[in-house]
Amino acid sequence: MIRRILIGRALRGFADGFIAVVLPAYLLALGLGILEVGIISTATLLGSALTTLAVGRWGHRFHIRRLMLAAALLMAATGLGFAGFSSFWPLLVVAAVGTLNPSSGDASVFMPLDHTMLATASDRTAVFSRYTFVGSMAGALGALGSGLPEWTGISLRAMFVLYALVGLAVWLLYLGLPDPRVEEKPAAPLGPSRGIVWRLAALFSIDSFAGGLVLNSLLALWLFQRFGMSLAGAGTFFFWTGLLSACSQLAAGPLARRIGMVNTMVFTHIPSSLCLIGAALANSFELVLALLLLRSLLSQMDVPARGAFVMTVVTPAERPAAASFTAVPRSLAAALSPTLTGAMFAAGAMAAPLIACGVLKIAYDIALFAAFRRVEARRADEGLTTN
Repeated sequence: MIRRILIGRALRGFADGFIAVVLPAYLLALGLGILEVGIISTATLLGSALTTLAVGRWGHRFHIRRLMLAAALLMAATGLGFAGFSSFWPLLVVAAVGTLNPSSGDASVFMPLDHTMLATASDRTAVFSRYTFVGSMAGALGALGSGLPEWTGISLRAMFVLYALVGLAVWLLYLGLPDPRVEEKPAAPLGPSRGIVWRLAALFSIDSFAGGLVLNSLLALWLFQRFGMSLAGAGTFFFWTGLLSACSQLAAGPLARRIGMVNTMVFTHIPSSLCLIGAALANSFELVLALLLLRSLLSQMDVPARGAFVMTVVTPAERPAAASFTAVPRSLAAALSPTLTGAMFAAGAMAAPLIACGVLKIAYDIALFAAFRRVEARRADEGLTTN
């Protein structure tokens, strides 16, 4: 079962990788304006958030396998919709109800469903590490695959047909999944763990808001403006940061087994934030790059531990809702902060967003540690970590 989930994540990551690059070019080629492209891109993010919330609110009423099969068919329909329509309003509707993901990461309806299935593993953090790693690497390959129209002469529209075919392949893959059933369907999506989930969602939103201050595009702009870094140099630098981030996630499982999931999140995150603050204050270009690379080696180790922790501290029946209700606020919070970074850059405060990001993330880590350092062990004693 886990192998099928990981293969599905890889297929979707590859599709998301090329669609994120192809989408704006395709819409402009259809004759849409830049504003319309932005509106459709926003609709994809909001639509993903709403469908993910819907899974959290009502998904407990259905079997997970059926929801995953339905999501795969929705992915195929989304690709065919974008390939078949050429005018703004039909594309906007498809974007709002479909599965397109123009951002990095798995910000889609699949995420809470995958997490629920993966939570049945005995070593959750190790499995979540592989899941995150596979998605990151497949997304990078998908971004390279966005050059297929230029290399082979196929149309941009054909890329959306390819996206639909990936959706069908995922559907066929999911046909072989078992259906983890709970003994009794709950009356509400969240029961005894409601308070924990809301507190985690609030803390994760702070972390995501801070991360949104230093998105890769904004960090690249900072390097361009402060050090005159070339575009080619930036591309090479972000390749290495992405590779380090992806590979480091594989270490999260062994580390979490040794020191615990909360400790893994906190004690790798704080040093990475200190590296970011140090980079903001450093004057040497070489030192800045070294600090940012070290940050990349540490900053994403919390991702698989975070997903595994959420699945550990809730009951099996609450897992789809918990994954949804902790993911969507993160996405919405991260969407708010880039505008602030742009304003700070425009005001000449070039280091301020990096420092603010580091400080907020450290505050989040301290709050997370204070609130949940004993919860992991207590939940295990209560028997809620059973599969």
